[in-house]
Amino acid sequence: MANTVYDNFYLSNEVEDLFKSHLDLFPFCQVDDTLEGTAGMKRIINVYNATEGTEKLAVTQGNTKSIEVGFTKKEYEIALAQNRFVYYDEQAMRDPNLVPVGLQQMATDMFNTVNKDIFAEFNKTTQTVAGSGKVFNDFIDAVATLNVDGTDNDPAKLSLFGFVSPKTMAIVRKGLADQLKYVESFVRTGYVGTVGGVHLFVKKDAKDGDVVVATPKAVTVFVKKGTEVEPKRDPNTRENSIFSRKYYIAALTNKTQAVKITGLKLPTTVGA
Repeated sequence: MANTVYDNFYLSNEVEDLFKSHLDLFPFCQVDDTLEGTAGMKRIINVYNATEGTEKLAVTQGNTKSIEVGFTKKEYEIALAQNRFVYYDEQAMRDPNLVPVGLQQMATDMFNTVNKDIFAEFNKTTQTVAGSGKVFNDFIDAVATLNVDGTDNDPAKLSLFGFVSPKTMAIVRKGLADQLKYVESFVRTGYVGTVGGVHLFVKKDAKDGDVVVATPKAVTVFVKKGTEVEPKRDPNTRENSIFSRKYYIAALTNKTQAVKITGLKLPTTVGA
């Protein structure tokens, strides 16, 4: 019984479809599929930024500074993500799921690589809010810092979201305990999902005590349309190798759309 060799057209479409399916589950950034070029080539991208302008004022006081928005041209280098899956004819004949599972892992692994770079870009924001010990207030101040049209959140659209580590999520839940103790739904379903209009997502690699709050406009992923797939076969040993590669750039293109709460903490004294 001869092994069925997967042609290049099939492999390219299979890996690309899987890659897209993962991107659809990660609506935290903008995707631009017009990227052209090869690894190492440069691309100039406008990176927007804004100065801080939020002040806490007493009676009769007014603002002494204003928020100013500008942009700088930054040079990014096109990255190449590539992986390889190897199997033998005999293995594929014994297990028909071998190749589909291998292709799934290729797409997943590539997605994770791009995902890591996306998260790194969110963390490059220079807008910060220092943790005050009052969790809810910190989130409100973070949202006020963002240059957005409104602060009302539609969870379905994820207009505002935040990345937190498991330990930071525990701080948020404990910090909001007094405000939520009379809300039955939170106790029944396991609070907290949204704080001050910010929908929270747990990321294990997020820094403990920090929360990145952003909108999907903060980071843009420029990708070269299509996934390149190159199969290779050794007829003598019946070894099959599949290479998949993706060219992309992950960039924090709008710093006004991301802010980081640093040192989120619980009150040091009861009632603080």
